[in-house]
Amino acid sequence: MSHAASPPPPTVPSAIQSRQALAGQPSGQVEVATFASGCFWGTEHIFVKHFSGAGGLVKSTVGYTGGRGDSQNPSYKEVCSGATDHAEAVKLEFDPALVGYAELVEFFYRTHDPTTLNRQGGDRGTQYRSAIFTHTPEQLEIANRVTAEVQKAHFDDKGQKIVTRIEAAGPWWDAETYHQLYLFNNPDGYQCPTHRLHW
Repeated sequence: MSHAASPPPPTVPSAIQSRQALAGQPSGQVEVATFASGCFWGTEHIFVKHFSGAGGLVKSTVGYTGGRGDSQNPSYKEVCSGATDHAEAVKLEFDPALVGYAELVEFFYRTHDPTTLNRQGGDRGTQYRSAIFTHTPEQLEIANRVTAEVQKAHFDDKGQKIVTRIEAAGPWWDAETYHQLYLFNNPDGYQCPTHRLHW
């Protein structure tokens, strides 16, 4: 799906502008970031397009997380029913020497609408909620800080409020094989229209 060219980005807070400069050499270390921003096909697709290879992304996996404790290893059909309260999410394994967690969080906000509760585009339900699942106290601090920066830079002047849930990562279940890298294997497949660069 083609989109009109985005306008030049507005001025952002200095904390985003002055993110730690990275060395640009692979470290061999891997950290994990987990995000939910609607249909996981599009969430994975846009992250992989922008961060694969030298961009620091080592591996991506789509799956289910954040739901009821008694919902173990749910199926896609069960998650889509809304009964499990799991979110469709992407788990990103990345090299922190090539891309920082703050940059991934900012990109997460840049590529969906975080102001719509339990909805992206025409997709509705708790499985499509906007959420950041943090894996360390440092990630929690960064996620909260970047959220505040993005709110001020991109939504305050519109009178909109970010409704993204930020919570500790819990149990994770990989989605069925056919969902993995879905839009790379099915380039004409459905992609939520909110999964694009918004600034």
